[in-house]
Amino acid sequence: MDRKSVGGKVSTDVFKVVLTAMFIAVTVAISRFFIIPVPMTHGNVNLCDAGIFISALLLGPRVGGVVGGASGFLLDLISGYGQYMWFSLIVHGAEGLVVGSIAGRKADKKWTKLIAVTVGIVIMVIGYFVADSILYTMYAGFIGIGTNLIQGLVGAVIAYLVTPKLKKRI
Repeated sequence: MDRKSVGGKVSTDVFKVVLTAMFIAVTVAISRFFIIPVPMTHGNVNLCDAGIFISALLLGPRVGGVVGGASGFLLDLISGYGQYMWFSLIVHGAEGLVVGSIAGRKADKKWTKLIAVTVGIVIMVIGYFVADSILYTMYAGFIGIGTNLIQGLVGAVIAYLVTPKLKKRI
């Protein structure tokens, strides 16, 4: 997608809004396609974190936060996990915001991105531990830790593989 000139000025704001909407749509679509229910927690394992990490690493904290919150919320709404949608809005929104904030620092990019996604995974795991504990029991929260860690790690690996290729295109 090329950025068109509007009155002699590149419309980067419009471009960023379009990319944000596209990231939300793609994240919801891939997450909905790959969804594994986890019965003892009433949650699921999906690829939502991959889309959040990719958008946050490429486009920064605001886009990462919006993509995280909106895609987590919408995914839960359309997947039959409505009890989680408000938690997902907050947890995945915070995850994207923090990953984008940390990754945007001027330090060594390789280590900064690794630290960013690691912190993002921790935020997501703690957030869903709290959600499961509130919605069900603390036992359900503890059971969800393993599956949430796997989901976060898979998302980080996918983001690590996809982000450099997308960065060349955007």
